[in-house]
Amino acid sequence: MVKKEEENSLISLATRIKELRSAKGVTQEEAYNDTGIHFGRIEQGKRDASFTTIKKISTYLGVTLEEFFRKGFDQ
Repeated sequence: MVKKEEENSLISLATRIKELRSAKGVTQEEAYNDTGIHFGRIEQGKRDASFTTIKKISTYLGVTLEEFFRKGFDQ
């Protein structure tokens, strides 16, 4: 049960990051070049991002952490 919840959380994280990145009009490659963060692995749900990585991503995408977690994490 815990593993399934973790998988769902990673999918929620992946979906939210992809949504925000796409809205900004930035490709995964551009985001990687700008931040050094491999967005592709996170957006595929293959990598669990740390808090500091999520903070860097939200700053890069121009949203606060509150805005970042406002949508898509209703579990």
